Amino acid sequence: MDVLGKSDIYTIDDIYALPEGKRAELIDGQIYYMAPPSRTHQKLLHFFDRTIGNYIQNNYEQCEVYPAPFAVFLNKDDINYVEPDISVICDTSKLNEKGCYGPPDWIIEIVSPGNKPMDYFTKLFKYRTAGVREYWIVDPSKNQILVYRFEQETMEQYSFGENVPVGIYEGFSIKVE
Repeated sequence: MDVLGKSDIYTIDDIYALPEGKRAELIDGQIYYMAPPSRTHQKLLHFFDRTIGNYIQNNYEQCEVYPAPFAVFLNKDDINYVEPDISVICDTSKLNEKGCYGPPDWIIEIVSPGNKPMDYFTKLFKYRTAGVREYWIVDPSKNQILVYRFEQETMEQYSFGENVPVGIYEGFSIKVE
């Protein structure tokens, strides 16, 4: 049994029924509770939101960037709901007032000590199979960024301080200091 008194398959209705202030994600009907983010996590989140937002504003007006908490109904079903740290959506028809229905083009997750397996394995698989084009795993404890470009079937590793090319935008790279 959990907070909701259930032990079976959960749906988006269960996410919306959580107590005020309780955040969780739903993957294949299982609830994963989220701890409050650290200061480092929030600094990185703000950096990516600002950097990507400025680039989009100056170059690709049809795309939009959303920092967490922002609802992504990944598979357009009622058993998958995630709140990626950064979501970039170029097909704005996927957007409504509740969030994004379908996969964003680019997702960035900033790893926290308690969620490493989720970001490195569970979400990697879910994002790839849902149709996300590019997925970055930013790990402040390792000062590294793993970049998965699913369309090209590539994975590259970068260190903080290196220019990391953005696959969905030619000529755009980001350097995390």
